[in-house]
Amino acid sequence: MTARLEFGDVTHVMGVINMSPESNNIHTVARDTDEAIAMADRYRKAGATAIDIGGQSSHYSNPTIETSLEIERLAPAVERLVTDGHVVSVDTWKPEVAAMMVGLGAQIINDTGGLSDPEMARIVAESGTTAIAMYIEGSNPHDVDDVEITADKAAVTARRLSERLAQLEAMGITDVIVDPGISINYRGDYLAYTRMQLDVIRGLEELRTLGKPILVPIPRKQEDHRVAAYIAMALEYRADMIRVHDIEMACDLALLYDRLPQRR
Repeated sequence: MTARLEFGDVTHVMGVINMSPESNNIHTVARDTDEAIAMADRYRKAGATAIDIGGQSSHYSNPTIETSLEIERLAPAVERLVTDGHVVSVDTWKPEVAAMMVGLGAQIINDTGGLSDPEMARIVAESGTTAIAMYIEGSNPHDVDDVEITADKAAVTARRLSERLAQLEAMGITDVIVDPGISINYRGDYLAYTRMQLDVIRGLEELRTLGKPILVPIPRKQEDHRVAAYIAMALEYRADMIRVHDIEMACDLALLYDRLPQRR
């Protein structure tokens, strides 16, 4: 069991809540704690089993805010979500934010810095919190350039994540979910990256060799039909979890594929 989520022949839906008004995904922005709770309750009713909440926009075009402001945005909502029985994942690359949210009861740290910061790894190790190890080409989402485009990206990603998992295991961190990082916004050839995102989903068997649950973060596209295509592919290739901004669509498709845990 990982953070009260049972993995097996199902796909958990993790719904995104942004406490960052700068976010480009306006429909997932909560302006205050009450809005965040209402959003999370709607997600749970639709069939989502986890919430991923963040206070810092990850798009490189948005500002990197002070740690204190990120904590201020997140703390009241995280505390309420935990009290209301939600499985709470906190999206951050800042160790101080992670430490505070774990103290408030967050069960998962979604480190968008790829668990490369030794201080973040120490916090995860000492708290025993579940961690999401994301593949990223940079130290954090605001420190990215052109993505490396290769035909075997899934295999490359699996190999590099395997190295990171070995490092984490040496620190006593074994409760890990792996994320190929295909929702990170990189500079460079957008169309080539879009096609490579699809190739990585098709290559999930490469990541399955790591022996950890696989989270597929569904890239947010302007076209709803493209979002639906990514979700359907992730379900077809048996992702253990999908992180989505479009909850009702994702849960309905997961129900159609008979992979939604709460509706089987």
